[in-house]
Amino acid sequence: MPLIATIVLAGFGFGLSLIIAIGAQNAFVLRQGLRREHVTAVVLVCTLSDIVLIVAGVAGLGALIQQAGWLLVVARVGGALFLLVYAFLSVRRAARPQALTATASGTGMTLAAALSTALALTWLNPHVYIDTVLLLGSIGGTYGDDRWWFALGACLGSVVWFAAIGYGSRYLRPLFAKPMAWRVLDIVIAVIMVVLAASLLAGLFQ
Repeated sequence: MPLIATIVLAGFGFGLSLIIAIGAQNAFVLRQGLRREHVTAVVLVCTLSDIVLIVAGVAGLGALIQQAGWLLVVARVGGALFLLVYAFLSVRRAARPQALTATASGTGMTLAAALSTALALTWLNPHVYIDTVLLLGSIGGTYGDDRWWFALGACLGSVVWFAAIGYGSRYLRPLFAKPMAWRVLDIVIAVIMVVLAASLLAGLFQ
């Protein structure tokens, strides 16, 4: 296999290993996909945001962030507060059966709200910077002049993943034909948000 193809595959695999996890961003994309609410817009926002962060990390932004520790502190606190608010909203949705109709399409959240939530879950989440900018950027830097091929592979990984959970989740709709399934999903999302918020705040004392 040619060297460039190997590097692209390495970036693709490493990018997927970081992004395929139960997190705030993925949970939101999954929920929007299940409800068929502004799926394309949400997928595009998450994908393009990931691409920007990957390029920034490979370009060397990660090294600069490490030198300004206060930025991570601000990001941790802000991200934790946002996640806790989103967790509260998820619990409130779970407590309202009338808001959990699986057949609803495009009525539960406006486009502006969906885009702002997707942006916030991406850019206010310090884990995104740690994984994408710092870690992936550092690994990509080891490839020297070929690091952009590594970045290309990682970007492709984001494109494939967000498209898969955004558009593929519709095949799970029969499972979510009952309000109870939506209630369980929102409760799981709330728990995820709280755990992530706690991990962010705990990092301040390490």
